[in-house]
Amino acid sequence: MRHNYGKIRVVLYGAGTFLVLLSLWQIAAMTSNSEIGFPTPVAVIGRFFHMLSNKVGSYTIWGHTLWSLSRVVIGYLLACVLGVVLGLTMGWFPYVKALFKPVFDLLRPIAPLAWIPLAILWFGIGEKYKYFLIFIAAFVPFTLNSYAGAVRVDRQLIGAARMLGASHSQVFFRIVVPSAVPSIFSGAQVALSNAWMTMLAAEMVRSSEGIGWLIIAGQGINDMTQMIAGMLAIGIVGFLLANGMRLLERRCLVWNNQGK
Repeated sequence: MRHNYGKIRVVLYGAGTFLVLLSLWQIAAMTSNSEIGFPTPVAVIGRFFHMLSNKVGSYTIWGHTLWSLSRVVIGYLLACVLGVVLGLTMGWFPYVKALFKPVFDLLRPIAPLAWIPLAILWFGIGEKYKYFLIFIAAFVPFTLNSYAGAVRVDRQLIGAARMLGASHSQVFFRIVVPSAVPSIFSGAQVALSNAWMTMLAAEMVRSSEGIGWLIIAGQGINDMTQMIAGMLAIGIVGFLLANGMRLLERRCLVWNNQGK
């Protein structure tokens, strides 16, 4: 009973904060310079629901969201496969670490958006450059967390497996990989956030559909309401993605959530 009351209190606190922010937004809109035309929350929410059933450009906001998500999925899954494989093998096989870790450490600090000029030169202004940027944004967290998970495996488990006659590959696939899964999921959460933000930036540079395009299109016609409605869509989809990933983690790592 007390646990349920604590959850209700957390929800109420969050709702209260949200209402305060909406009130401050309303006050800012009412007191802003009329030339700027800062929209009220009601106007933005109304435009958001209007775009659910009315096209902006070639699609409704549902269609633009699906375009954005499809781009994220392709780059994200590719980064997941290559990043996890590279991170785990760097953490477990010394020769793989010697080959790839220095190059990875050199490229890791470079922000994904810094690759935009090169990506456009290499892949043009079509879809491929967007996939490349999303891949870069998600690849680093996947690799880092997979590497960290591999190097932090309990050495007692490894020693016990070797005493029982397990080979090097058996230890890797039956102990190292399962032990690194919680760390990989942590990287997956960060990678998803990075991929979503980078996708939006890529769409703002050059696109004809997607949520990022909605904002740029609104800027082009000086429609601040459309711009903020697009930002609202970004926040809602990002919130759903983050919570969906947390739910997937809890379902897949039941043993890791005991006692929480």
